[in-house]
Amino acid sequence: MKALVLRDVKQLHLVDVPEPAPAKGELLVSLKAAALNHRDEWIRQGQYAGLKFPVVLGSDGAGIVTGLGEGVDPSWLGKEVIINPSLGWGLSQHAQGPGFSILGMPRDGTFAEKVAVPGEQLAPKPSHLSWEEAAALPLAGLTAFRALATRAQLASGEKLLITGIGGGAALFALQIAKGLGARVWVTSSSEEKIGRAVSLGAEGGFLYTDPAWVAEAKKEIGGSGPQVIVDSAGGAGFDALLDLAAPGGRIVFFGGTRGVIPNLAPRKVFSKQLDLLGTTMGSPADWMGLLKLVEQTQLRPIVSEVFPLAQGEEAFLRMETSSQFGKLVLTIGE
Repeated sequence: MKALVLRDVKQLHLVDVPEPAPAKGELLVSLKAAALNHRDEWIRQGQYAGLKFPVVLGSDGAGIVTGLGEGVDPSWLGKEVIINPSLGWGLSQHAQGPGFSILGMPRDGTFAEKVAVPGEQLAPKPSHLSWEEAAALPLAGLTAFRALATRAQLASGEKLLITGIGGGAALFALQIAKGLGARVWVTSSSEEKIGRAVSLGAEGGFLYTDPAWVAEAKKEIGGSGPQVIVDSAGGAGFDALLDLAAPGGRIVFFGGTRGVIPNLAPRKVFSKQLDLLGTTMGSPADWMGLLKLVEQTQLRPIVSEVFPLAQGEEAFLRMETSSQFGKLVLTIGE
């Protein structure tokens, strides 16, 4: 079968590889689509822990079950499915256990014509989603759902600020928050992206490149500020979020694209009774909660651009520019 294989740092090639054989309790999925995540790009760049080569990248995918390992219910055969890439979460809802990993490193992932995965990682594809939309959902959607529903416990009517709108997880946070009944504002370095976020239900947005954006946000959001802030950047700009958050507010973050947070002032945290909540991926319960919300609200992931598997390297180059609004998706097969 064809697969995008990372042979070394920045050495990504479409090659022929043996078809995976599902082990006991596993299923073989013939993929129709797969989606890129920043995790894939960090691995490609060599900026990820536990690198191994060669590896088939890709955490997100959707397809049809075409093979069964020993002990698998035969009724799965022929089913249209999406894949939960959060492997071996463990028994606690509070945090992942020591056996946790993510599909696509070290286990071969979804940038291939077929992938073998444990049966418990599969769920029926929501019928209202296209293959491309379904493939775009799992990793970023699961991350955003856990951040808002489980960690921050966002409630209907609360005010939420999402930083850096345009990426997959941030857009899912917007869609999920609207599904939960929250009021949403966003930040970006692009007026165009703010405008598109408003068309999706945000009440407004702020250019974080403007030194006065925090004062503008306090005025527009009103009251004591947002009760919840979702951030995936970190870096020096995190201090502004402490200033903006409402007293007793929650700041939940799942990334650090701008690096470490310098000179974090404890006084700003304890004097305002703020909760700083770290999160990553999600548990089986979070996964089921996400799928339930997707069905109830008929949520459709935002797909920015679609490439055939053979043009996977081009898709990675597009991700490097950060110009996309939504997910970059690879189509696979006929």
